[in-house]
Amino acid sequence: MSAPRDLFRRPPDKGRVAVVSGGSRGLGRVLVERLLADGWRVATFSRKANGFTEATAEKHQDSFHWAPVDLTDSAALRSFGRDVVLRFGRLDLLVNNARVLHQELFLTAAPGRIEALVGANLLGPLHLTQVCARVMVRSGGGSVVNISTVEASLGCRGVAVHAAAKAGLEGLGRSLARELGPLGIRVNSLSPALFDSDMTGDDTSHDREKIQHRSPLRRLRTVDEVADAVLLLASPQAGFITGQTWVIDGGVTR
Repeated sequence: MSAPRDLFRRPPDKGRVAVVSGGSRGLGRVLVERLLADGWRVATFSRKANGFTEATAEKHQDSFHWAPVDLTDSAALRSFGRDVVLRFGRLDLLVNNARVLHQELFLTAAPGRIEALVGANLLGPLHLTQVCARVMVRSGGGSVVNISTVEASLGCRGVAVHAAAKAGLEGLGRSLARELGPLGIRVNSLSPALFDSDMTGDDTSHDREKIQHRSPLRRLRTVDEVADAVLLLASPQAGFITGQTWVIDGGVTR
């Protein structure tokens, strides 16, 4: 029997194009790998190149595009969007994956830190979505998937600004689903709890054990399981799903 994720794949289609923000590591890296394996052409960006982006650019010269872009630089995002169109000609999927997380009590957070967190976690994805949605309209439609967090609805100590920005991203998704739906663009959000990836190494073992204990499944969600949900929302099988926020936390918040 094939793996569950195979149920959500359509036959490889080299015509489809995806943008994944923050695709150099963590969930973004897994999504880039999975999309390329499925025949997509993929564009991504991060602040700096790394071994993965360099090796992938060498291996997939005709189907992979990477650029150094700061998510808070709206002009750079517009330039990135133009480059994607020039190289691939269309756009079918945007995954707003990149994020900046900083844990600090709200009363001691400096104004500059607050603005940086909101810029990276809300304003940046907002600008990128506008750039990409305009291309999707010309491409005949598409899908946007926002990566949020359970903190946006649950609330957690020390991450108030991050949670507020992600809640705003979910609200943006619901509104855009109504506005862009008639243009053939679906917009959804995923709200995962902590999951195992190379970006969760800063979480203490005590925090991880607490989350695992609260979950009815007694484990953390894997990064591939989060990627499965993204690919499902991007697939034709989810063609009637829009304006939704899927919580994928193993039952932690229920």
